[in-house]
Parts: sequence; structure tokens; C-alpha cells
Amino acid sequence: MFLSKMTFNQSSLFGQIDDLQDLAIIERPIRRSLKTAEEIEKLTVDEDLNDIERAVYLLSSGQDVQRASVVVNLPNLVRQNPAETFRRVVPKVREVLHVAGVEMQLAAAGSFLTILQDDIILIQTHTHSILQIVLLNLDHRDTVVSNAWLETLLSAIDALPKETIRQEILNPLVSKAQLSQSVQARLASCRILGKVAGKFESQIVKKDLLPLVRSLCQDVEYEVRSCMCHQLENIARGIGVDHTKAVVLPELVELARDEGSTVRLSAFDTIVNLLEMFDNDDRTRVIFPLVKAFCEKCFKADEAVLASLSFQYGRLCHGLSGSFTEEQHLWFLEFYKKLCILGLHLENGHCESQAYPLELERKYELVRKNCAYNFPAMVLFADPKCFLSELYPTFSSLCNDPEISVRRTVASGFHEVVKLLGPNVHYIHKELVALLQDDSLEVLDALTNTLQETLELATSRGEGAGPGRESKQVSVPDLIPALAAAEQKAAASLRWRVHEKLLQRYSCLPRIISGDQIYFRFLQRMFTIITTNNALPVQREATRTLCVFLRFNRKLEQRQEIISKVVDQLAQGRSYWNRLRYLDLCEIAMELFSKSYFCKHFLVPALELVNDPVANVRYKLCCLLPRLKSTIRLPSEKPMLQQLEFCVRRLLCREKDKDVVATIRKTVLELDKIDMTEPYHKRHERDLLDQNKEKEENLLLEMEQLERQQSEGKLTTDKHSEKKRRDSKAGLSVPKNMSGSTSGATLSSSAGKEMKKAKLARSRSLSSHPTTPKMVNSDKPSKGKETDSGPGTRRGSLLPLNDDTMRSHHFSTTSTAMSTTPSASMPVLIRSNTTNTLEHRSNGSKDTQSRKLSIQRKSNSFGMQSGRE
Repeated sequence: MFLSKMTFNQSSLFGQIDDLQDLAIIERPIRRSLKTAEEIEKLTVDEDLNDIERAVYLLSSGQDVQRASVVVNLPNLVRQNPAETFRRVVPKVREVLHVAGVEMQLAAAGSFLTILQDDIILIQTHTHSILQIVLLNLDHRDTVVSNAWLETLLSAIDALPKETIRQEILNPLVSKAQLSQSVQARLASCRILGKVAGKFESQIVKKDLLPLVRSLCQDVEYEVRSCMCHQLENIARGIGVDHTKAVVLPELVELARDEGSTVRLSAFDTIVNLLEMFDNDDRTRVIFPLVKAFCEKCFKADEAVLASLSFQYGRLCHGLSGSFTEEQHLWFLEFYKKLCILGLHLENGHCESQAYPLELERKYELVRKNCAYNFPAMVLFADPKCFLSELYPTFSSLCNDPEISVRRTVASGFHEVVKLLGPNVHYIHKELVALLQDDSLEVLDALTNTLQETLELATSRGEGAGPGRESKQVSVPDLIPALAAAEQKAAASLRWRVHEKLLQRYSCLPRIISGDQIYFRFLQRMFTIITTNNALPVQREATRTLCVFLRFNRKLEQRQEIISKVVDQLAQGRSYWNRLRYLDLCEIAMELFSKSYFCKHFLVPALELVNDPVANVRYKLCCLLPRLKSTIRLPSEKPMLQQLEFCVRRLLCREKDKDVVATIRKTVLELDKIDMTEPYHKRHERDLLDQNKEKEENLLLEMEQLERQQSEGKLTTDKHSEKKRRDSKAGLSVPKNMSGSTSGATLSSSAGKEMKKAKLARSRSLSSHPTTPKMVNSDKPSKGKETDSGPGTRRGSLLPLNDDTMRSHHFSTTSTAMSTTPSASMPVLIRSNTTNTLEHRSNGSKDTQSRKLSIQRKSNSFGMQSGRE
């Protein structure tokens, strides 16, 4: 056992030695390969040579890298000395290109294009030299190189004069378009013909180019026919509408019936692009039968063309819609419905994929994706009024398609469908909720891009705009749980950008749902994201959304609770990360709230962070101090300014962190530049904006008070009506033997009513004097609410306000809303103490007179008197 153990230790030791030797070999310095003296001699160039001589020398005897550098620098040589460059350098470049590699060929193509497009003044000889090199290399055996030279020529045509194009390009083009030339040469001729057609008059195009076009349209190779078919659009626009109908349309009809699917597809694309050039007669008699036959043939036997057909289908239907009969319109709509469920079968009302080969399944998926892309165009084609009967089942199947790409495409265009439906937007509320709850985060990401616009349109009836638009909002069933679930799904994923974007879109929720729904369903979630999420952009966006929710909340208690929670969890939070987020919140709050509101609720907790034990928090506070000072208004907020100056002195005296010290010294200089003595109404435009914010906040308080008074008045009215109902029931149950006493009570009650009317008139006369209310503070209710008047006065002075009306007033930013003063928007309700005293005295005098009545009448009048009091 001992021997075996020793053997094991030895073997492990030898293994470690071998590993060390391997490491030593790896770490040996490797001698880099150096150039020999002979190689250095070859790369050395005489310094006395000028640029032209050096270029000629390098092209003649230099290495490939040196030749490539000369070719790349050729435009600079032409600018410096065009005559010598074309006389000595360009011929050498032409010789080198015969044996040059791909990289040098591509560099030469780019250099010659720069020369032709540049503002260099070239004589005809120079242009001829360059074009000869370009045309010569079009037939290069490497397809990449030949395509690069072709793109150079096509780009240069735009910069060349007509005569040069006619002599240097069109004359050689006739020979290159012959059948004896290679397929590559004939393909290049097709593209050149399409490019030069726009440079000449229609007569020249018809005379010189159309024979070549006909010849290439009837080429024996399908690739050439397809390429020329794509260029027929440029040819048609070059010769005009009349010649297009006589010359181009017959060629398109023939190509659309070609045996090659690629040629038929090219013809279909060209027809769609040229629809505006055909009249109604051509569309009805020629285009419609042609397109119908093409669609039927593709649907039955040519799945490869269906993808392109489905992509162009929206443009096709839109272009032909004005020429369709009712039967033709219906046929195209039904064919679109078939494309939308291609490769699927319905089972229990749900679309499920059928078993197809993988390649065919991918083609069908692409077809349905293109149909989803064209759906807004098809809604317009079918008429939005007929959406429910014609296209809703199709739209529902696309929204529930088994493939993610299809649902993502539907989500991307959902806002367009919402716009088109207008007042009938409620038809697709269910699909909106389904896409929000989709299992794929890609679908949610696509929907989020336009979520704000989608939600605003989906919750409105689409009837007009203006101040009353918000009052026409409708509720979307299950929208709030779907929005909450979407946020939870984005938070659980690793794609924090989607989560950030979704939170940014949630800032529109105050215009969509009520403040109570936001308060109970979303506010606590924002706090959780701010304090627990790991992505800083997500935390900051949640902070901004929280500030927006606070800004547009209309209940004083909820606002106070939110601010208290912000201070407790963020400004005074245990984690320095939360305290940093509070300073971020202060930056956002300074943008959203007025200066007075910010100073009242956010400034003091921010300044208290000067004692924070973490240097990062103090550093951020130092950077924020100039903006904090700009929110202070003198002389009303002078204690705030003194507290800020105390914080600055404390940082200057006691700060030990070097970064914080450097920052506070820079901040002191910035603080001195802020002018605090200038009158408030003479400051910059941002102060005018701050005044508007303050007016909005005051208007918000007034609306809250009006709503509360309305609810209290309604409650009092309900109690009053309930009491009258009980009294009427009690009156019906009085026995007949009490008729004498009841008549006495009737006399007493009529006298009491007259006295009550007199007292009410006196109280109204006393409270009818005009009063000027004071400006309401940002979160302090006025005294009008505390000293509320009676039910009768309340019913006469309040207007009916609902939640949607409040929301519309709150979000209105028009000049009318901004100029509304508190005295004009909220009635002041005053109870007069003098009136109460007079009422008490009159009641006392009437009590003395009532003692002289009989015992029965005394009891009745006493009961009624106590009821009045």
C-alpha cells in the first residue's frame, strides 16, 4: 500500500514537471520575422521623385500593396495634375488591371467613380480613357469584379452629359446586347438600358432603345428576360403614357405568361409599379384578367412566387380599387383571406399549423407575414365600415397565428388598423389585450413601439377632438391586467431595453385610465422597480413614470401618500442606490412640476443628503445644486436659500473626498452666476413655463375641491330625499281620530315654511357680496371646502363634473385653460355668522309666541321647530 501510494505521488510529480516544461515552451520569446536587406531595398523609393514619377515607378516595379496605394490615391493625382496623370499614370493603371487581383480591381472601380462624379474639369479625351477602362472590365471573369465595374458605370451615368453617354456608352451597348455575347454582358446591357432611358427624350428612347428592349425581352435565357422586365418600368417612364400603352403593355402581358416563374414575378412587380400609368379601360380589360390568372396559378402550383405576390398585394388592390366592379372587388378580398390562412387549418375556432415540409412551411409563414403587413391597406380596400363582417375573422386569426413573426408584424401595424376603424375601434379590443398578453417578448416589443398612440385611440370613440374628447372615452375590458402582465413579463426577461421602453409608454396611462386605477395597480409596482431592478435605465424610466403619475393624480390624500413614500423609501432609504434614485427623481420633478411645488415637497429632503455617509450621493448632490438653486424664488423662499447655502458651506468645510471637493468648488462658481435678484416676471421663458405649470396645479386642486363638493352635495341630497320619503310614509299611516291635531300641525308647518323662506332670503342677501379668493397653494385646500354651505346653496352653485371631464381639464394645455383663474373656475361658498345670529333670535321670538297655543299645537310646533334647527 505504501509503495502504491509512493508510485502515485511520483507519477503526479512527473506530470506537474511536464506541465511546467510545456508552459516554459509556450512563454519563450518568439523572434519576429524581420525584412531582409534585399526586401527593404525593393520597398525603398527615391525621395527626389515627384508624385507622378513615384506613381509611375510603383506601378511599373512596385509590389502589389504599393500599386494598390497608387490606385487608391489616383483621384488626388487627377486633382493636382490632371494632364500628366492621364498621360502617364492612367495608361499604367490600365496595364496593371489586366493582371490585378480582386482587391485592386475593386479599388480601381471606386477611384474611377470618384473621378467621374467629382467636380474635376475633364476634357473629352480624359472621360473617354476612363470609360474605356470601365467598359473593358465589365466582362471580367470574376462576377464580383464585373458587378463592381457595372455599378461604377451606372453611378457615373448620372454625372455624365448626354452626348458623352450617346457616344461612349450607347454605341458599344448595341454590340453587347447581341445573342452572341455572354449572359453576363446581356444582363449588364439590360441594366444600362434602364438607366440611360431617363436621360433622353421619349423620341430618342423609342427610336434607339426600344429595338434593343424588345430583343432582350425575347432572349433565350430566362435570367435576361427577367432582368429586362424589371427595367421596363424605367423604359415606360422614359417614353411616356401613350407609348407605354402601345409598346410596353404588350411586352408585359407576354412576359406575365412566360414559362419561367421568375419572369412572371418580375412582370407582376412591374405591373404593380406602373398601375398609375394605365387608364381604367386597360385596368379592367387587360390588367385584372392577367393578375387574376397569375394569382390563381401561383396559389395552385407556384408557392415560390406567393411570397412576392403577398408582399405586393396591398399596393395592387389599392391601385386597382377604383376600376373594380363589385364582383372583382369581392374576388380580390376573398383571395386575400385565403392567403392569410395559407398553411393553417381551423380547429375549435383556433388556427393551428398543418404538417408540411420545413421549406414549404417557411414559405407559408412568409406569405402570412406579408399579409399581416398589408392588412391596413386591405382594411382601406374593404371599407372600414365593413370590417366586422369582412375582415375581423381574418384579423383575429393573424393576431393568434402560431408563428411569432406573423404576430409581431400584426403588432407593428396595430395602430394603423386602430386609426382606420375610428369609432368602431372596440371591435379589436380583444385582440389588443391578446397581443399584450402574448407569450413572445418580440410581439410585445413590436406593440410597444406605438403603444401610446394605440391606447389613446383604442380608448376613444374617435368622434372629434378638442376639450370634450376625453369625455368620450371607453373602457377596454381586461386592459389593466394585460398592461400589468406585460410589464411583469418584460421585467422577468433579460431584455431590459424592452422593459425601459414599456415603462416609457406607460406615462400615457393618466390619459387612458382613472387615477384610482393607476394608484392601486401601478404605483407600488413603480416603487418596486426603482428599489429592486438591476438595470439603471429601467430604474430611471420607472422614476420618470412615477413622477408623471404623481403629476396628474387629482386626489390630495394620494399625492401626499406618494410623496411621503418617496421620501421614506428613496430619500431616506437604507441603500445609497435608492438615495441616488431620489436625486434622479428630483431632476425629473424639476421638469414636470412648478418651482413652488418642488421646493415645498422635494427640496428639503434633497438638501439633507449633504450628510450622507456615501461619497457618491454627496457628489451627485453637488452636481445638482445649481439646478436646485434655480428653483428657489425670493423673497418668499429665502429660508430655502439659506439652507442651500449652509449645505454648500458644510461641503466646503468638512468634505474629505477629493472628487466631491473638486466638484463643490466648480459648483460654487456656477452658483454665483445664478441671478436671484431679478424680478420673477422678467426672467427667461422657462419662468413663463413655470407659471403655466403652477396654474395647472392650482386648477387641479380646484377641480378636486369641486368634485368633492359635488359628491358631498349628492350625498346630502340623497339623505334629504330619504327623509322626505320616510315622512311621507309616516303621514299616510296617521289615524283618522288625529285629524284635528293634524290640521293644527298643518297650519303650524305652513307658518314655519314662510319663516324659513324669509330666513333663506336674508342669508342670501348677506352672502351675496363679492369676495376675492386668495391664490390656492399647491397642495393646501381652500377654506371654501371647510366652511361648506347648506345643501340648497350647494346644488345651485356646482356644475356636474365626472371623472373623465376632470381628466380632460387636467390634460388640457390650451391657452384658455392656462388663463383660467381660481376665482373664475371655483365658486366661493361662504356661510355668514350674522345670518346664523338672526336666525337664532327669530327662532327665540317665535318660541315665545308658540307658548300661547293649545297643548296639542304646542307639541307639534315644538317638534317642527327642533327639526328646523
